[in-house]
Amino acid sequence: MKRIVYYLALLGTLLFNSATAMAQTENTMPTPPAARKVEKKIDLHGEVLIDNYFWMREKSSPEVIAYLEAENAYTDALMKPTEDFQNALYKEMLGRIKETDTNVPYRYGDYFYYSRTEQGKQYPIYARKRGNLTAAEEITLDLNELAKGLKFFSIDQYAVSNDGNLLAYTSDTTGFRQYRLHIKDLRTGKLLPDTAERVTSVAWANDNKTLFYTVEDPVSKRSHRFYRHTLSQTTDDLLYEEKDELFNIEAKRPRSRAFIILTSDSFNSTEVRYLSADKPDDSLKVLLPRESMHRYYVDHHNEQFYIRTNEGAKNFRLVSAPISNPAKKNWKEVIAHRPEVLLEETDFFADYFVAYERDKGLQKMRVTEFKTGKVHNVEFPEPVYSAAPSANLEFNTSVLRFTYQSFITPASVFDYDTKTRKRILLKQTEVRGGYDPSQYGSERIYATATDGVRIPISIVYKKDLRRDGARPLLLNGYGAYGYPLPINFSSARLSLLNRGVVFAIAHIRGGGEMGEVWHDQGKMMFKRNTFTDFIAAAEHLVGEKYTSKDRLVITGGSAGGLLMGAVLNLRPDLFKAAVVQVPFVDVINTMLDETLPLTVGEFQEWGNPKVKAEYDYMKSYSPYENIAAKDYPAILVRTSLNDSQVMYWEPAKYVARLRATKTDKNPLLFKTNMGAGHGGASGRYDFLRDIAFDYAFMLWQLGITR
Repeated sequence: MKRIVYYLALLGTLLFNSATAMAQTENTMPTPPAARKVEKKIDLHGEVLIDNYFWMREKSSPEVIAYLEAENAYTDALMKPTEDFQNALYKEMLGRIKETDTNVPYRYGDYFYYSRTEQGKQYPIYARKRGNLTAAEEITLDLNELAKGLKFFSIDQYAVSNDGNLLAYTSDTTGFRQYRLHIKDLRTGKLLPDTAERVTSVAWANDNKTLFYTVEDPVSKRSHRFYRHTLSQTTDDLLYEEKDELFNIEAKRPRSRAFIILTSDSFNSTEVRYLSADKPDDSLKVLLPRESMHRYYVDHHNEQFYIRTNEGAKNFRLVSAPISNPAKKNWKEVIAHRPEVLLEETDFFADYFVAYERDKGLQKMRVTEFKTGKVHNVEFPEPVYSAAPSANLEFNTSVLRFTYQSFITPASVFDYDTKTRKRILLKQTEVRGGYDPSQYGSERIYATATDGVRIPISIVYKKDLRRDGARPLLLNGYGAYGYPLPINFSSARLSLLNRGVVFAIAHIRGGGEMGEVWHDQGKMMFKRNTFTDFIAAAEHLVGEKYTSKDRLVITGGSAGGLLMGAVLNLRPDLFKAAVVQVPFVDVINTMLDETLPLTVGEFQEWGNPKVKAEYDYMKSYSPYENIAAKDYPAILVRTSLNDSQVMYWEPAKYVARLRATKTDKNPLLFKTNMGAGHGGASGRYDFLRDIAFDYAFMLWQLGITR
């Protein structure tokens, strides 16, 4: 798993109803916590690093918990004058949501599956109907019941056997993304005694009684073992263990249901093993042995494997290979490499396949018919959007289901007939309260980076936009792992747009918006491009008078929190305020500790500080090491105590050092969710309240009045 936070694009800024409500004098302001300093020396490459807050790593220490709670109390005290406004924002955003709602059902075997929500309940209910949508409902999982008495609850895997009788699912009750496997008999509603801990992926065999699953290492959280489980057996068969710490494994069954495919994947190399889903007792076979810098991913159709490979193709190409002998000498080109187009993924059906591509940063869907070889693209109407496959579990169908949304168009589910090329809108998320999309505008502009590269910026605003520098603007960024920030619709963000605030995403290097080279140019020894790209985007928005420096708020989470910490050190004068979510800010200390989750596997993204040149480069940008005695803007930092991706102590240490070092009197707030993980609150109402809190902080700094 990567340091990716799932609500990066939801943040925004709103109207503050009384600027004077926050006009507290210095005498009435509460005193921020002062963290105790305990010097710890770290000798590395002939240098001595001093870490005065290393002690915060002791999660079981009463002093650590007391410090986090003191920071929460301080934050609550400073934010208390905004409580009424937070509640108003929450009610406003909640008022746009259809609280009792049902997702579009999808077919799998004899059943239609769906999830639904009920007013007042935090979690969805998973259900199905047999044969048709008028049949009686069978509830498969009610997450509200499963979450009773818990501060946090989520499910990850959800897989039904071919005959529809058994459900394998995994659940996490802490936020640490540590999932337990459960198998439920859907005929009786009872849980079977079959279970396993730390399960990361599952796949059913075709006999409806054999389940394959992967588990993670308890220290590194790296998925490393692959097991076969037969119902009621007490001992599971270990079929494969991945010894290389750079690799994670994942099991899946393709849509054809013909194979169980096990992929060992690192940042730079891949190796695939497989066995017949009809013969679960078979041994695994290696499809292609791993090679340095060769990444490949496998799907199946008839007598062929289809392989998406980067061999001789930086942005990937597609080849086919006979199952009987998939060696490279037998490869046949299906989609050639195109340097300007990233082949992101493929989906195979009985009569056609779909290639999901990214061209000039925009997502494309390319449909190819097997019989005729005809190729066509699914067209999309807006200049900035996101499009992705939806639930497509059936192999023998001419209909492709996909989702579409943009900054302006709410999330929509379509059925697309690949033969007639007609699409049917099945559902568009309802936005209550009179939403009129014609009132909003969206565009893509470009900033110029320090080395001349054009950096895309996606923007949305109310159509009365006047570029006079007076408008507040919220700028979001990420820039890591080759992950492109999605262009999503947010009904909460309307509270921003309706008050004239501009929202923008900087598609900086390190992300994947412009292909694999875009990622390469923002990782390892090129990581500083990510930060200078973001600064260039901010300067461009100011220069083009979309906003001004005293109206510009920035936000990012996880690896995007690293981005925030770096740019705040480099250009604190450029921003009015920042909201920094679960930030990866203690880069050197974390990447030195190989016992932590993610560290070893991510040497190929960030580098290894035990290597002198890579250490020197990390030290040049790591937010924690580069805090300086100068003025910073107002900052809100958020984390969760049970975060498994970015440990809580990174932002805790960062805030403590920043507070002890900076020279300004701008607010520095630190809020820890004591019962959640990397993605924040698990309940939908709790999550919405967190957004309202963040908005209120930003608006306090912007001083916007009605």
